[in-house]
Amino acid sequence: MRQLPRPLGAELTVIRERLGQAIFHRVAGPDGAHHRDRIHATPGPRWFEPGSPITRVHGDASMFVGGIRALLMQTLHPVAMQAVSEHSGFRGDMWGRLARTSRFLAVTTFGTADDAQQAVDVVRAIHERVTGTTPDGTPYSAADPHLLLWVHVAEIDSFLLTHQVYGDRPLDQAGRDEYVAQTAEVARRLGVLDPPTTEAELRDVLSSFRPELRGTPQAREAIRYLLLKPPLPVAARAPYGVLTSAAIGLMPVWTRRHLRLPWFPIAERTVVRGIGTAAVGTIRWAMTPPGAA
Repeated sequence: MRQLPRPLGAELTVIRERLGQAIFHRVAGPDGAHHRDRIHATPGPRWFEPGSPITRVHGDASMFVGGIRALLMQTLHPVAMQAVSEHSGFRGDMWGRLARTSRFLAVTTFGTADDAQQAVDVVRAIHERVTGTTPDGTPYSAADPHLLLWVHVAEIDSFLLTHQVYGDRPLDQAGRDEYVAQTAEVARRLGVLDPPTTEAELRDVLSSFRPELRGTPQAREAIRYLLLKPPLPVAARAPYGVLTSAAIGLMPVWTRRHLRLPWFPIAERTVVRGIGTAAVGTIRWAMTPPGAA
């Protein structure tokens, strides 16, 4: 007897589950499910209330674009980039680094207060061990509050901007200010001395860093690995290219020359924005459990 085909709804459920699992595994790593269950299911007080701006931003699929833009922005600080180049595994373990960063954001945003503080302590201990010397002989440390401030503002500016463009529920002005203030709590624990607490302060801090920022050979090498040599199967490279194009499209114009990034203003506002919205929407759909939307 000929087997009847499954209803369309059942087929979509299977597609959603497989796509969601593939995306989650790639970003969160092979132990991602274990860490996810611990982060979300462990009882206890949290640093941030569910539904607050930081949980809305960090829990949205727009973070896939925001994370790429944050990496692009962070390469612009020569000292921070040298520390990454000398001590990071971005050439051979980019996805491992992505998984660790993703886990840190998840733990500090959604995990218990004890687990969040433990994650911060681990990162601070790593920063203390990352030291070196710049080409002009100046010593550097990843625990330098000034470098930590740059990494922080480059991240939250990227996460907030991409959420406003590609997020499911963009924040109003009060929500954006609260988001910056909430992320400042984590930044202080990491060693940032005076993080911005409003969107206006965030803009001012970013502007103050401008004289220090430039493209370097290390930065451009990292960009090539990030954009042109991702350790992905062939089938995944086209969707990844859409996400990277969306991230580049949100980079400040002045950064393009430094990092040798293309600039097509009309296409970025139309074609790139459209396919970026479609890609983020697909990821959001795939990673939303059936019946939860």
